[in-house]
Amino acid sequence: MAEIINLRQAKKQAARKAARSAADAKAAKFGLSKAERTLEKARAEQAARMLDAHQRDPQDGP
Repeated sequence: MAEIINLRQAKKQAARKAARSAADAKAAKFGLSKAERTLEKARAEQAARMLDAHQRDPQDGP
């Protein structure tokens, strides 16, 4: 006897699988995950603050 398959669930599962593979391909193509982008942005902001903190004031003079 054949196994009974719910076609609605099978279609949804196939759609999820296709969407997941498309998302993985797009992530590989365009780069970083959201967490990695956030971390990189925070590091860049910290580096900018450190650089600005070490600048000399132009009005102090030599």
